[in-house]
Amino acid sequence: MNPADSIQDLQYFGEFGGVNPSISDSSTYTFLSAKTMFDTFEGNADGCYLYSRHSSPSNLYLGEALAAMEGTETSNVSASGMGAITSVIMQLCSAGDHIVSSRTIYGGTYAFLKNFAPKLNIQTSFVDITNLEAVEAAISKSTKVLYCESVSNPLLEVADIQALSKLAKKHNLQLVVDNTFSPLSISPKQLGADIVIHSLTKFINGASDAIGGVVCGTQELIDNLRNVNDGAAMLFGATMDSLRAASILKNLRTLHIRMKQHSINAMYLAEKFESLGIKTVYPGLNSHPSHKEFKRQMNNEFGFGGMLTIDVETLEKANALMEMMQDENLGYLAVSLGFYKTLFSAPGSSTSSEIPEDEQKEMGLSPGLIRFSVGLDNDIERTFQAMQKCMKSVGIL
Repeated sequence: MNPADSIQDLQYFGEFGGVNPSISDSSTYTFLSAKTMFDTFEGNADGCYLYSRHSSPSNLYLGEALAAMEGTETSNVSASGMGAITSVIMQLCSAGDHIVSSRTIYGGTYAFLKNFAPKLNIQTSFVDITNLEAVEAAISKSTKVLYCESVSNPLLEVADIQALSKLAKKHNLQLVVDNTFSPLSISPKQLGADIVIHSLTKFINGASDAIGGVVCGTQELIDNLRNVNDGAAMLFGATMDSLRAASILKNLRTLHIRMKQHSINAMYLAEKFESLGIKTVYPGLNSHPSHKEFKRQMNNEFGFGGMLTIDVETLEKANALMEMMQDENLGYLAVSLGFYKTLFSAPGSSTSSEIPEDEQKEMGLSPGLIRFSVGLDNDIERTFQAMQKCMKSVGIL
């Protein structure tokens, strides 16, 4: 099933027949009987709501749409992407357990696994996720989770999800895939992932005005996350606000249109940058080490995504270029991604700064690496010509 069609086929009516579902702007809900309240606490009253930290109609509407997109039984939305990631890890792991993770992941995820989880006696081995032998060698008897990003942040390494799924099943692990960089382009569940995570803040919302996350998985997993006694999502309290859930659901409806344009524009810039002799990484380029893997896994109509990197060697050149591009209104010097304008940053000193410099060097994260989240420009050729002028002005070309 096409993931965009799965979203489109969902039909919601508002309380008064509106084409958008009504927003449940309540933190608590009333009951006609005390027995129903008790049953709801015990999780035995379908369709009843108790308290918005547990769930709300607005959050469940959004969750249903995201589960449909990813092809999972259900999902749980949260107040941030990190709220989704940390709750899953803490639900799946206990003291003494072990995680095998990709070495190139979002800096916040890295910091949680490297610096915080060990306080709870949960250890992580970071490996090159494209080296399946290294991945399997890192698995031990105490390993519970295999964690990766479909397309890694910021180096754009591509995970072979089908192969990783086979490894996970062989060793009885849960394969958790963060699909933030490639919504619609890649469907991890169809490729064998057990759990799919998104930061809704990025492409899915697309407006840089909301923070959110989601965990897509089995009904059993989501029930466990929401359990009032020991559910990590429930007890950590990273609850999405109903107004934000309603807003993100509206934006989700145009994701398929936006992702196609993000991909078209990113491919154009990547090919042009590479033709100028600039070191360019983009999964759509034949020069990308995992181009064939991405192509084999992708939903073709949505392209290779909106993320690309160039390496201009030094942080000084990177900063000069980014500042000039912002001055020329070609985008914003800002973190995050998925906005209608192009966003650019030097991840080594920003979104990946949690990773020590020696580890950045080992994984190939150069100080001069610039990460582009390519926008929805109508005339991408005009944008490229202006970017090329900026590159010449700062001595990159």
